[in-house]
Amino acid sequence: METATTTKWNIDNAHSEVGFKVKHMMISTVKGAFEDFNAFVETESDDFKNAKFNFTAKIDSINTKNKDRDAHLKSEDFFNTAAHPEMKFESKSFDGDKIIGDLTIKNVTKEIALNTDFNGIAVDPYGQTKAGFEITGKINRKDFGLTWNAVTEAGSIVVSDTINLVADFQFIKQ
Repeated sequence: METATTTKWNIDNAHSEVGFKVKHMMISTVKGAFEDFNAFVETESDDFKNAKFNFTAKIDSINTKNKDRDAHLKSEDFFNTAAHPEMKFESKSFDGDKIIGDLTIKNVTKEIALNTDFNGIAVDPYGQTKAGFEITGKINRKDFGLTWNAVTEAGSIVVSDTINLVADFQFIKQ
């Protein structure tokens, strides 16, 4: 009887990004990123089906290219980084196109589905085997206790409830 071999893949931070987009005043889009994150995958096959994906990000590393906005996002109005320093994701399943898993923000855990493009496996010039993924999805920020908002004079809300998640991951085979 053959035993399945599990392969671990660690994130290649130099070739990976974790970002988000949100509508501002419903007329423009603000982009941001988490600059301090970690991820790994455990798989039993080269097609990564049924792989286990794990991801964490330090909320304090949020960067929207505006220090005042970043400070507001870190405050109690939004993430409250003093009490909730990390967000995390742990997959439950991966069918090759969608990763289903639990996202935890501010101690609130919700199951989400993420669209996933597996871009394949390649060996870099240094002999390291790498795998690339483009992952996208949408969440409702209010589901995770991120409820602050304001209304403009014209009646537009300042921050959309829908957050678009965008992650480009490159993993290194261990």
